[in-house]
Amino acid sequence: QVQFVESGGGLVQAGGSLRLSCAASGSTFSRNVMGWYRQAPGKQRELVAAISYGGTTNYQYSVKGRFTISRDNAKNTVYLQMNSLKPEDTAVYYCNAMTVIGGPVLGSWGQGTQVTVSS
Repeated sequence: QVQFVESGGGLVQAGGSLRLSCAASGSTFSRNVMGWYRQAPGKQRELVAAISYGGTTNYQYSVKGRFTISRDNAKNTVYLQMNSLKPEDTAVYYCNAMTVIGGPVLGSWGQGTQVTVSS
């Protein structure tokens, strides 16, 4: 089963930037869509960005133009560059794989990485 280790979170002021990384284990990484999800306190986990094996990207409307997802298939790693951060971006961020965007995830959830944006 695919497993994920997220890193790169932290505390940043509004308007700042962070770059998240997700290292995946398992052979299914390079064949599947990879996504970044987030879960804010008291809210459901939501998909914020996804990228296919070939590099096609898809973003949640609230992050479009501010976040950029990318992947390095040779390193089994997916990244999320987050710019112009807002307090409402505060959440625990997770990554996972899926066969189609928005479909069921394929791996176990990792620990996630906390992103806190102060106003």
